[in-house]
Parts: sequence; structure tokens; C-alpha cells
Amino acid sequence: MMIANSETDMRWSQGLLWGMAAVAGVALQLQQPELWPVAAYGQCLVIGFLVIAGGYWGTRGVRRLRDFKRRWVALGSWWLQACLVLGFAGAAFALVGLRACAFDAKRLDPALEGRDLQVVGVVRDLTQNTASGLRFRLQVESAKLDGQAVQVPPRIDVGWYLGLAPRGAGSDMSEWEWQGQPQALLPGQRWRFTLRLKAPHGSRNPLGFDYELWLWTQGVQATAYVRAGPHDLPPQWLADTWAYPVASLRQFVRLRILSQVSDPPSAGLIAALVVGDQAAIERADWDVFRATGVAHLVSISGLHITMFAWGARWLVSALWRRSQRLCLRLPAPTAALLGGMLLALAYSLFSGWGVPAQRTCVMLACVGLLRISGVRWPWPPVWLLAFVAVLVSDPWALLQAGFWLSFVAVGVLFASDPGGHPTAPVKRRAKVQAASQTDPRDDLDTVALPTQNPTQHWSRRYVHALFLRLGSGLQTVAREQWTITLALAPLTLFLFGQVSLVGLLANMVAVPWVTLVLTPLAMVGAVFPWALDAAALAAQGLMSVLQAMALWPAAVVQWAVPPLWIAVAATLGGLMLVAPGPWSLRLLGLPLLLAVPLWQAPTPADGTFELLAADVGQGNAVLVRTRHHALLYDTGPRYSLDSDAGHRVLVPLLQSRQIHLDRVVLSHRDTDHVGGAAAVLATQAEADLWSSLSTDHPLLAGRTTQRCKAGQAWDWDGVHFQVLHPRPQDYDVQPPPKPNALSCVLRIDAGGQSALLVGDIERLQEAELTARQGDTLRSTVLLAPHHGSKTSSSAEFLAAVQPEWVLIQAGYRNRYGHPAPEVLARYQALGERNGEGRRLQIVDTPHCGAFEWQSKLPHNGACARETGQRYWHHRLP
Repeated sequence: MMIANSETDMRWSQGLLWGMAAVAGVALQLQQPELWPVAAYGQCLVIGFLVIAGGYWGTRGVRRLRDFKRRWVALGSWWLQACLVLGFAGAAFALVGLRACAFDAKRLDPALEGRDLQVVGVVRDLTQNTASGLRFRLQVESAKLDGQAVQVPPRIDVGWYLGLAPRGAGSDMSEWEWQGQPQALLPGQRWRFTLRLKAPHGSRNPLGFDYELWLWTQGVQATAYVRAGPHDLPPQWLADTWAYPVASLRQFVRLRILSQVSDPPSAGLIAALVVGDQAAIERADWDVFRATGVAHLVSISGLHITMFAWGARWLVSALWRRSQRLCLRLPAPTAALLGGMLLALAYSLFSGWGVPAQRTCVMLACVGLLRISGVRWPWPPVWLLAFVAVLVSDPWALLQAGFWLSFVAVGVLFASDPGGHPTAPVKRRAKVQAASQTDPRDDLDTVALPTQNPTQHWSRRYVHALFLRLGSGLQTVAREQWTITLALAPLTLFLFGQVSLVGLLANMVAVPWVTLVLTPLAMVGAVFPWALDAAALAAQGLMSVLQAMALWPAAVVQWAVPPLWIAVAATLGGLMLVAPGPWSLRLLGLPLLLAVPLWQAPTPADGTFELLAADVGQGNAVLVRTRHHALLYDTGPRYSLDSDAGHRVLVPLLQSRQIHLDRVVLSHRDTDHVGGAAAVLATQAEADLWSSLSTDHPLLAGRTTQRCKAGQAWDWDGVHFQVLHPRPQDYDVQPPPKPNALSCVLRIDAGGQSALLVGDIERLQEAELTARQGDTLRSTVLLAPHHGSKTSSSAEFLAAVQPEWVLIQAGYRNRYGHPAPEVLARYQALGERNGEGRRLQIVDTPHCGAFEWQSKLPHNGACARETGQRYWHHRLP
């Protein structure tokens, strides 16, 4: 008997080892900056399978030699196990590489970027109405360029915008034209559009959202916008199809919800719960959900689908037990498990079949099929099986925050449950006496009850059992929620830079309310509209409670995002605290858990400073840090009426490094420089504001402000800051000068290294600066004037500055054509004439992403696109 157990344990350990090897192979492939040729992955796959086969048969042969030279047999067995591990890792590495190559082969041809194509395709998903127009996903059927068929990616994201758009590639406003009003599109409709495509290209910032990875996981390899001007072929509806019936039904239900519910926040929440339309939730509501730690409940996440599967399983079980014939054909537990899985699958399909829904269904299928087959595995191999199965379906899930939160939470619940341990004794549960055997109304046959009076009426016993079950369920929910909150706090902080201190209480309220009240009412309302009014009331009540909790002092705690090794150590510390065992051992995890709040992000030394030119697209945003101070020069553009660089890029960046700004400098009023200011200033209340804005500008209301004036200067931590432009009299010129002419020019100097930030000054202001400052303009780093526009960067100005680094903050394929070719030629010529051994380096945002530079290492700079390059990232020539 002991031998059998030993052999079983050895099989479990081998299976776990091979599974972890496969996961390691997937993780290694996801770190590749460039894909190998298909043949290389094919060879790797063949070698991996051969090594696995050789190791397997070799292991079987070694077992037969158990009594022959045991030392050499044991050594050979170890070598064979190592070969199996390498074989599984190599095979997994190769399989993911082959999938990536197959997908990458359909990427957009660079020659087609910026060209007007005639594209015929079918709308495949819900359309999204925004303040700037309409967005939808198109399944391409054919594409033509000048009447000739061309190949484009099969799935593209399309925007149909209002307002002006350039007719050609130039930036002359006289060549721009109004676009046609977006029309109502429905999933399944076939349309012909004139589209202008470009490769997926998102912002690349430290610890920022990877937009290109998100598009990759969505199967999207190009973005486009509709050309609907008076000189374009108008969009044409061709036919209705049945290609996407589920999406059509979702669109119908969403329209019913939005038209029936008058309160927009409630309508958005209900639409998100029923059809998975997370875009219907307003940004302010998302902030409340994140602050209270319940964002997972209002998106179709793993927990949401799991709770739905649990409810569906209970309902199927209750109905199935009412029929003796059905129970004889198929046991009620098996039917309930199958029914719950199928209904969860149906709900996932109806809610959009997003990546979190897909991996949750795979996980539920693995666990469910094991139970149906009668296999009783310990929790570690069950957890790892689901883990590997999800990676088989979606290897890139390994890089997504939701994947780790879901699986670590499940693993924590498994590990912290004493009953889940393979060696734990089985708990004895008393049966419900008398009534459970004779009355079909009593299904509580697994509730542990004390000795009961057999003469007591069945209804009183039923109510007693129900209350015991509810009490036990609430106690279990509270324990599990506390366990998950504590164990996942370090991981949440590493992934999102904040932890909700009210999350435990908020989830205790929101989980049962959303699961038992709001979601059922919303689902019923999808069929019977009268139930939507009740769902709206339930949503309003929930939002009122969550909004009140979000306003509590210290509802959210933010720390600097720690390095990966600290986050892993702290997560292990959290697991130790919640794991079963004596407190003398569990408390050893406390020092590891405290490593996160005690960790401090490194800062520059005294007398030095560092720059971070953020990737905000077409706009300026430069973060300057000294040892104890920080300054933000400009805040990037406004992307749309409901999105800007402050909220999307700068606020998360500042929070991830726990940077508190002392000063914000807004060079001038153009929206590509002040578009994100409101969001930044709202989170940096103690920062003062310097600008060239007029006194009645809305951004200046209620704040301590200062106008930029030449001659202003201050010192921080041994670093000298000086304002060089505009002069005080420049504000009084009549007629008022253009905003560009009043751009605040800031020079930063420390230890012989300097940076010059000039906003959008043009040649006239450059000439004035050169005349006033002369050789004192010389700087190591220059922020290119006006994003490299042809109206700036004169040869005389560049000769005075003599930079080593030129930063050009401009958007990829921006409509203004920045940087202008003649400006780039002047910079390149300046580098060739540099006679002091200094090499001019030109850094532009599309190629570099965010750029980091330190005055103590003036010849080195780091580009986010280079240091974090992966094969799914857009590669520019």
C-alpha cells in the first residue's frame, strides 16, 4: 500500500514538473523581441517531441532495471527526467512560436498605410458610439487599391469620425474636408467603405498599458478610419447577413436597455452585466469601481462567470431533482455540473466571448470534466491543469493582469482550505433526517445539522437547515474574501499601483448584491423590459453605497510599483499568512508582505536630474525630477471629448512611481500641450501652476498660478532652473501674438549638463532667444521646437544650442506631417558638422516611445520601445 502511494505521489510530482516546464517554455517565447523563421520553430518542435518520446521510453526501461546497479539507475532516471522537462519546455516554446508566426504573416503591408482602400466587410461586433463618432470591428472580405485587389488583415478596428480630416498627406488646413455623418451600423451588415489603414501603434511608457498586445490578443492587426468626405466614394450598405447572430442579439438587447433605463450610469452598468458592453460605463463610474475594488464584478470577468455557473448549477440541480425519471437517466449532480458549464458557456458567448470569458470557460471545463469522470486529484495538479489548458487556448494570457489575479486567487482558495489538502481528513456531514428521504421539497441533504426532533414538522426543519446554510455560506464568503484580499494585495499593487482598503467591505456588499439581485433582474429584463426598472433601482442603490465608500478617507492606498522580485516575494508572504498551519510559521510571511510598502523608488542624486519624455502621441509632456522635487512640462494632448493624455498616460505614470509634483508648467494654450492638464492637476492638488495662459483660462480657476517670465529662476537640490521666454512685455503686444509665440522656454542645468524645453516657439522667437542668450543656450538635450515643424528649428538656433540629444514628441503618422523632412535634414547636418567628437542623436516618439535620460550619464538614453521590445510590437523602418 505504501508503495502504491509512493508511486502515485511520484506521478503527481512528475506531472507538476512537466506542466511547469511547459509554462516556462511559453513564458520564454513571450520574451522574444523578434520571431524566428517558421522552419526554426518547426525544428524545435520536432526535437522537443523526440526528446519527450526518448525520455518517456527511457524512463520505462529504467524502471525495469530497479535492482541493477541502483546508483547508476537513479542517475540515469534523473537525466531522463531532465530531458523530459527540456522536451516539454521546448515543445511549448515552439508551438507558441508557430502560432505567432501564422498570425504575424497576416500583418498589414507598410506600403498600404495611409492609402485610400475600397474595403468590403461585415460588422462583427457591437458598435460603440463616442463623442467623436463611431467605432466598430470589421471582418474584411475584400480590399482594392486603385481597382486592384490587395491583401489586408482579416480583422480591423475602424473609426468613423465627425469633423475635419486631411484629404491627403499634407498638413495644409486648406486641404482638409468635412466628413459625412456616421450612419447606424448593426452586426452582420455588409458594407463597402473607403478606409485609410495603419498598423497598430500605441503608446509605450514605463509600466503603461500595452495597446499593441491587447490588439494582438483580440486578433486585430490594423486600425483604420472611414473616409467620408465630399471627394470620397460614400459608404454603402450592401446586405444583411446572418454571419454574427449573437452579436446582433446583443446589439438589440443593449438598445433596449439604453432606451428603457433613463439613468445613464445605471443603464451602462446593466448593459455591462448583460451584454458585456464595458464601454457603456462612464469613466467616473470606473474610477469608483476601482477605488472600491469591485471592478471585477462589473466586467465579464472570471469571478462573474464562475458565480453565474454556480447559480446555474444550483438551478439545474433544483429542477432536475424534481423528476425521478431524469434522475434515473442521469444523476442530479452530474446534470447540474453539465448544465452549469453549458449555461456559463452560453452566457460567455452572449456577453461578447472576451478573453477573460474564454479562459474562465476553459478552466471550468477542466475542473468539471475531472469531476464528471470521477477522477479525484489533489488541488495542485487540478490548478496546474487548468492553468496549462488556458495557456494552450491563449498563450498571451500569461502577460495579462486578469489572468494572474484569477489563477492566484483560485490557488489561494485551494491552498488556504484545509479540506482541500490531499492528506486532510474528510469532514463528516450529517444527513437531514426524515424529510430529506421522503419530501422532494428538501434538497439540503448536505447540510450538517444537529440532532433533530423526528416529530418536528418538515417546514420548520427546512427553514432551520436553510438558515444554517446561509450562515455557513456567509461565513465562508467572508473568510474567502478576506483571504483573497490579503494574499492578492501585493500582486494588485504591482499590477495597478494601488490597493483599495475598503475593498473587503465593498465586496462583501457588492458580491451578493450583484450576484443575487442585480444580475438576475438585468437578465430577466433582457426578455421582459418591465424588470429593467427594478434592475435600475438596484444599480442606483449599489452605486450610492460604492460612491460613499470611495469618498472615505484613505479608501485607496497608493505606493510605487515595486520590481518584479519584490512583488513575487510579497505575494509569497501573503500566501504564507493565509495558508493553514501554526501562526508561528504563518507570521514569517509578514516581513515579506511588508517589503512592498517599505520599498522606495530610486531618485536622482543631489546635483543631478533626470528627464522622462512620455509617449503621449502628438503633444509634449516631459517629467523632470531632482532628488526631492518633480516638475511636469506640458501635459500632452486631448484625444477626444472623453479621453486625454493626463488620464490615460500621465496620471498612471506618476502613480506608478509615487511622484508628487511640485510644479506644472504649461508652455501655452494649444490642446496638444494642455489637453491632460485637468486630470493631472486634479490628482496633484499641491502642485503650483506656471504658464503663459490668459488670466481667464478655465485651468487657472481656483489655483495658485504664476505667469512664465524671462528671468525667473530657482534651485532644487543643486539643480538650476531658469525661464528664458517669454519676456514680460510680450504679453502686452497688440494685436496679441499667436499662442506658439508665448511658449514658456525652460532651461535646466546641473553639473555642466543641461536641457532646453522650448514648447512651440517658431523662428522669430528662436532668433530672439539666440540674440539675447548667445552661447548660454547651449544644452545637452533639446526638446525639438513645435514637434519638428518646418516653421521652427532654424539653422542659427540649432548652431547656438549644439545639442547632443534632440527629442521630437510627435504622433505616429500624425496628420501634420511632423517632423518635417527639411527639419530632419537640418538636424542630421548639424550632427555631421559637430566638431567636438559629440554625436547628435535624434529621438522621435514613434520609434522610441518614452525616452529616459539622466544628467549623470549624459551619453546614455533609454527608449521604452527598445528596452521592452517584443515581437507583437509595431516595428518602424
